[in-house]
Amino acid sequence: MNTTETIADFYQKKFSLVPSDLQENLGHFNVFRLEDCHREDTGQMSYSRRDFYKISLISGHNIYHYADKSIEINGTALMFFNPLVPYTWELASGAREDSVGFFCIFTADFFNEKIRGDIGDLPMFIQGGKPAYILNDQQTREISANFIKMLEEVNSDYIYKYDLIRNYITEITHFALKTQPSETLFKHPNANSRITTVFTELLARQFPIETTSQRLSMRSAKDYAAQLSVHVNHLNRAIKETTGKTTTHYITERLLSEAKALLKHTDWNIAEISYCLGFEEPTHFNNFFKKLTKLTPTSFRIV
Repeated sequence: MNTTETIADFYQKKFSLVPSDLQENLGHFNVFRLEDCHREDTGQMSYSRRDFYKISLISGHNIYHYADKSIEINGTALMFFNPLVPYTWELASGAREDSVGFFCIFTADFFNEKIRGDIGDLPMFIQGGKPAYILNDQQTREISANFIKMLEEVNSDYIYKYDLIRNYITEITHFALKTQPSETLFKHPNANSRITTVFTELLARQFPIETTSQRLSMRSAKDYAAQLSVHVNHLNRAIKETTGKTTTHYITERLLSEAKALLKHTDWNIAEISYCLGFEEPTHFNNFFKKLTKLTPTSFRIV
């Protein structure tokens, strides 16, 4: 199961049309008015990761679900979203009309060759960071002006327009860095269920293993907690309370299932399977498998 929305998915959902040059343009950027993207047939925005960064200036009464937290905002907010953290937003109960504002999307490659360091290291984008900044009327006008300039430039023929757009985004991030992020965070009533769902989706996304060059990147509860921007104890508690099982149980169960499938349905040697499943040494894989099945991997393969 892959719950990451790509830029191509975004264009297909919003406009039923993917730009013809999208695949060639690794450093992609675009900017939109929010009201131009409302579609009655799209339904609720899915709670998932995107493979791109997003900055939104949005006015209305909304609730943002970000990792295992929710942010309720009645007014105007500047929001920053990174590709590592799943999110969605919805109109708050009682909200009478769709929200208005702007948003831009861009890939890491759009910035990383032009700025010092990694844009993902900025405080508003880092895992565990605070992505919401409440704005007053004057601040809203100031940030809106930057988005309007970006809209004008992206549609222009100016040869250096993307350099100029990077400057506008940099202005917005510096504005946020000088502003206190919102502290109006509250736990979602179903936070444990939400975090359990995202964990199981993350786990499932790593499988199946299809080539000997593919390797699991997350094998411990700590690895998954880092991706979810929560403390490992919080992840363990949420999963235990929701399912009655431990995080380690789920990881171990899925690893064993994949190990059995690779042993039975491929001709890969034990070292290759061990590598793909993230074990440092084949002996570690042998010990893991024998402890759970009472058989060595080689014995299991010939049974």
